[in-house]
Amino acid sequence: MARRASEPVYTLAIGLGRALFASWRLKRHASGLENIPATGGAVYAMTHFGYLEFALVEWQTWLHNRRRVRFMATKRAFDKPVVGGLLRSMKHIEVDMSAGGDAYAQAVAALKRGEIIGVFPEAGVSASFTVRELKSGAVRLAAEAGVPIIPVAVWGGQRLLTKNRTIRMRDRFGVEVDFAFGAPITVTPADDVATATAALRETLTHLSDTLQRDYAQDGSGQWWQPRHLGGSAPTPEEAAAADAARAERRAAAAAG
Repeated sequence: MARRASEPVYTLAIGLGRALFASWRLKRHASGLENIPATGGAVYAMTHFGYLEFALVEWQTWLHNRRRVRFMATKRAFDKPVVGGLLRSMKHIEVDMSAGGDAYAQAVAALKRGEIIGVFPEAGVSASFTVRELKSGAVRLAAEAGVPIIPVAVWGGQRLLTKNRTIRMRDRFGVEVDFAFGAPITVTPADDVATATAALRETLTHLSDTLQRDYAQDGSGQWWQPRHLGGSAPTPEEAAAADAARAERRAAAAAG
């Protein structure tokens, strides 16, 4: 295997993340690690139940084989002082929703260079902790670049930081975070994008269901457990209604 170029900022960020997760005494369990490619490009298509999943998946991937993951992140994140500089130094890709074509082209080029690109095809955190309808970007990227999709489910990360929830620091200690890296999915430009995206959602749902079923802690009555599994999280319909109301408030505020 060719030696990868040194990236001090990425290595530092991984070290800081490992130190943080160690201080919280997180418990970690992962399946399907053999599906993380040792070389070559791939699209990580990930579930999105919390705000730290990008760091958690970077951590797990780094521990497994030192691969680096380049995430597609919103312009809003890149515009933040310090954070934006770190994201650029780590070669993450800025997504400007008003001009998304440039980010897409950058991602395709990175995939063809042999990078792993991480995307959240739900395009936002799912407050119901169930897999929502997916955008087609992951499938289109993989098909155009000629690389596989690696479906990735993460469970437990929402207990650290997530939407619409203030989590006490003490409640982060000892949390178990589980990962499932699914078998590579091959897509081609000839495949129907909608069909392939629906199949990807089914795979992510299956991986998530398995992680939830096998999770070490009983989530009955817990805010972080989906309603259909006995938790008190919003239903998908309730979460969608709350998201729509939030979008309306933001639009009204922007209009002045």
